[in-house]
Amino acid sequence: MTRFDHVGISVPDLEAATAWYCDALDLTAAPVFAIPGTDLRGVMLLHAGGYRIELLHRPSARPGPTPGSALDAAATHGFGHMCLCVEDVAAEFARLVAAGAGVSMTPRPAPRPGAVMAFVTDPYGNLIELIDRD
Repeated sequence: MTRFDHVGISVPDLEAATAWYCDALDLTAAPVFAIPGTDLRGVMLLHAGGYRIELLHRPSARPGPTPGSALDAAATHGFGHMCLCVEDVAAEFARLVAAGAGVSMTPRPAPRPGAVMAFVTDPYGNLIELIDRD
């Protein structure tokens, strides 16, 4: 393997999720795609820094677990959260909350000395960690 490519997130409304993620995380949407013979549609969202988020939508999909915190997410196997490195955790936390993100954990020192972290949720309850590893 050479590098991490993307994370895929299943969402209940592809258009609304695309708008939120693009606005909140400064991403650019590639064209929407569909998998022939299925009801699956998706879109790849690209960030200038190189990371990508793939949003996936199936009309028949059901909500999964939406943990309220990173600690709760670690209590089940599977996807827990994605993490974004930022320069100012408090400022990015405030900006995302103003953009409609939910509050999961306010900014505070991370377990790693010198680092600061916080958690927000997207409109569907998916956890997003913000970290400054100064």
